[in-house]
Amino acid sequence: MSGRILTVAQQKGGSGKTTLAAHLAVSLSRRGEGAVAILDVDTQGSLGTWFETREETLGEDATGLVFRTASGWGARREAKALARDHAYVVVDTPPKTDADAKPAIDAADLVLVPIQPTPVDLWATDQTLRLAERENTPAVLVFNRVPPRAALTLEMTEAIAKHGFQALGARLGNRTAFAASMGQGRTVMETDPSGKAAAEMTALLQELATRL
Repeated sequence: MSGRILTVAQQKGGSGKTTLAAHLAVSLSRRGEGAVAILDVDTQGSLGTWFETREETLGEDATGLVFRTASGWGARREAKALARDHAYVVVDTPPKTDADAKPAIDAADLVLVPIQPTPVDLWATDQTLRLAERENTPAVLVFNRVPPRAALTLEMTEAIAKHGFQALGARLGNRTAFAASMGQGRTVMETDPSGKAAAEMTALLQELATRL
């Protein structure tokens, strides 16, 4: 039985896509349900840089993950191949055109779309969600970098529901802990396991598990 492919996609840059992909992969690995692979389809290579830093920090045999890269239509083939030997495959996609993201979205069991709670981000997100819909792939929004003030977030939650989009109830706050952990090749679950950021990620994974 093939593993699950989770593609993180968002055509708008600066959404926290790579941070979400890395944290999701490590969280899944720590659940102990099987091997986890990450696939970097983004030519910027941010996820690859994070993984190299992780190898330097923890040692090549202690990352808990398998890392691969692919581009274009090769992303679908590579994701499917990894899924044969891994419980989960987490794919990080480029913030570019439909052609760049389509193969990874087509291969996915679920697409996670990180979004900051602003109208501009919601407008940009529509294109990614429509692409997933055309590929018949379920997609869900993930609120990321959520500020402490709740007014705008509530407004955006209502707007998302009005559009008929689905969003996870669990949210990731605008916390420096996420960026700081990424710079070390780690995640907040490893650098500050009792912190608020780690608790948010745990809640997100628990909710996500019900959809898988």
